[in-house]
Amino acid sequence: MQKRRLQILIAAAGMGLSLAAHAHFKLESPASWIVEDERGDPQKIAPCGGTLDDGGTRTGDVTAVTGGSMMRLAITETIYHPGHYRVALARRLNWLPGDPVAPMVETDRGPRSGHAPIDANPQPPILLDGLWENYERRTGPLETEIAIPNIDCDDCFLQVVQFMEGHPGFREGGFTYHHCAMLDITADPSKPIDEGWPSPNR
Repeated sequence: MQKRRLQILIAAAGMGLSLAAHAHFKLESPASWIVEDERGDPQKIAPCGGTLDDGGTRTGDVTAVTGGSMMRLAITETIYHPGHYRVALARRLNWLPGDPVAPMVETDRGPRSGHAPIDANPQPPILLDGLWENYERRTGPLETEIAIPNIDCDDCFLQVVQFMEGHPGFREGGFTYHHCAMLDITADPSKPIDEGWPSPNR
């Protein structure tokens, strides 16, 4: 499968297709923690968007969620690029994971990002990996439901990142775009507390 992905990227690069165009997405639900324009910008800098020149204007939006429940996640892919999405959750901004890492692949247009490994059994702080993996142009919103751990967490950071394959990289963000939402999670007392989510007082 990985070999096939690389063949697609190399062939497309050789045909002159616009694989190097920057992808973009908007976080529609839950509400983004910064104001996004029609393309979803600013979204380059890890871990939660912004750029070196524009850190983003905070919306002040916080989404209340019951722990141990399902929550709607929705985005709009405003500019297409092959790759996948990953979702993470952390009590603090600096506890969010680093961006996906991929090998570089030589193409007729120079080095491009190859396939980043996808964890089929992600552990905290990652909730989902390999979400909406795609190698064909698509339009319209994408949505799913994600399982929220049964924990108490005020001002938790939900991070959604888009990793781009066949991309030369850029100074701000490498091969990845970033958005975050603020969640207030209240544990369901009828369910056991999920382990693996460190206390902010650790």
